[in-house]
Amino acid sequence: MIQSMTGYGKSLVQLESGNLTIEIKSLNSKNIDLNTRITNSVKSKELLIRKHLSDKLKRGKIEFLLYKDSTNNNKKSLLNSPLINTYIDQLRDIVDGSAVELLKIAVKMPEAIISEEIEENDSDWPIIFKQIENAIESLIKYRKDEGLALEKDFIMRIHKIEDLLSSINKIDPKRINHIRSKINLEIEKLNIDHDNNRFEQELIYYIEKIDITEEQVRLKNHLEYFLSSIKNSTSNGKKLAFIGQEIGREINTIGSKANNSEMQKLVIQMKDELEKIKEQLLNVL
Repeated sequence: MIQSMTGYGKSLVQLESGNLTIEIKSLNSKNIDLNTRITNSVKSKELLIRKHLSDKLKRGKIEFLLYKDSTNNNKKSLLNSPLINTYIDQLRDIVDGSAVELLKIAVKMPEAIISEEIEENDSDWPIIFKQIENAIESLIKYRKDEGLALEKDFIMRIHKIEDLLSSINKIDPKRINHIRSKINLEIEKLNIDHDNNRFEQELIYYIEKIDITEEQVRLKNHLEYFLSSIKNSTSNGKKLAFIGQEIGREINTIGSKANNSEMQKLVIQMKDELEKIKEQLLNVL
């Protein structure tokens, strides 16, 4: 099944040091284009994260964010023992009091208690990596859901082109007969002597040049191949784009050989459907 390159995934990591948020956004791109913003405490794992994203997501303009929740209360309080002891010594010179009473006063003095931020450590990495994986899977699911919508659109438009090709197939015999009759009529109007056998040979040669049988067969095969490729287990937007080019080639050749206004109108409609397919293919993984 096909996948879109557009996607979004999010996950939350709950640690002793606080909450980490993981977000992954994906847009269409010819190749993999990674942009990562990672909190300093996990920065050492950036190369590993980038490789894993590349392996799992294949293509797309990927933005990966791993940041600390701004509401985190990930600080621990510590007693500044040397400073507290200094305060107690100074207080003894000023007032009489027990050690407990002096301590109560000292801990209220400036910088007696300091806050230290709790950082992530190596033991937290397996938990973080698991949530990165969850965010990636969430994004892939988003891509698949988008891919289903694209698939329905492709199938609908390919069937439209098939219907237009069927209409061309019905017109074609009449077109050839009309061209033959028109040339014969023009020769009669000229009222000149001519070699009937040579004229018939030239007429056959001309009709062969505007014959579209091969193009009709190839176009039908390309359309069927496009539909079967959509159903492949792996998404391959580049392959579908190549098949789309081949479909366009046959449609253009039919148009150049048509020499028939009704057929030209059908060709224009086919081109219109194909252009819409090509636009959407830019977003297929």
